[in-house]
Amino acid sequence: MSAQKPWELASYSTESPAPKSMAARFFTSIYFYSKVMGTIWRASSLAQKNLYSGKEWIESSREIFQWLEEVGCTIEIEGMSNYQKLDAPCIFIGNHMSTLETFVLPCLIQPWKDMTFVVKESLVHYPLFGSVLRSRNPIVVGRVNPREDLAAVLGQGMEILNKGRSLIIFPQSTRTQRFDPKYFNTIGIKLARKAGVPVIPLALRTDAWGTSRLTKDFGPITPSSVIHFAFGEPLVVSGTGRNEHQQIVDFISRRLKSWGLPPVENA
Repeated sequence: MSAQKPWELASYSTESPAPKSMAARFFTSIYFYSKVMGTIWRASSLAQKNLYSGKEWIESSREIFQWLEEVGCTIEIEGMSNYQKLDAPCIFIGNHMSTLETFVLPCLIQPWKDMTFVVKESLVHYPLFGSVLRSRNPIVVGRVNPREDLAAVLGQGMEILNKGRSLIIFPQSTRTQRFDPKYFNTIGIKLARKAGVPVIPLALRTDAWGTSRLTKDFGPITPSSVIHFAFGEPLVVSGTGRNEHQQIVDFISRRLKSWGLPPVENA
């Protein structure tokens, strides 16, 4: 990580993408997760004592950012000024690829905007990590009944935004390496229209943090796969929001294609 913190910049790129030790080089995933579990353990201990604030969340996220670079991952971020310049809460709407974004986005956004996530219910019941996530008061959805999920996001989302907090929403039904616009719903657009807040398109490529047969959340770490985050210009939702939804889809599709992961083409 450079001398300047990533969230202090408009863009960021890892300066020296190389493992910092022999252990990080030859036992990449084991080394990485040993560090991550230490971070999660400390965070969970604070959360269970009601001592885990936004400041501690930034620090935990920053540590995981650091562990990624320490095992040789390159992280490239662009467009952070697009939300840094906003003086009101907003909704970040992006594709969802891996566990990585859940851990890294707080250190990029929280220093500028108090925020939380819309998350699936299973995450808040995870050992250790569940208590950390619950302490940040996310909107929890079951992803079984779309109508119930919409009601939860619209109702709780309005309360959160009215308190000046921002939201991160991944409208896909599940995490995927290939972006399929067909499964990218408009729940974030509906909330933004109702609340009268801008949306920030978010494109990401985070398949450096893989999946495994045993768990979808903690798979092998592949430093050769560059980690990308791109934040688009704020959009104000008007009318039905169909145009803004398409702009977000186009933004994500273009970025993924430029990063070597073209979206699924639907007839």
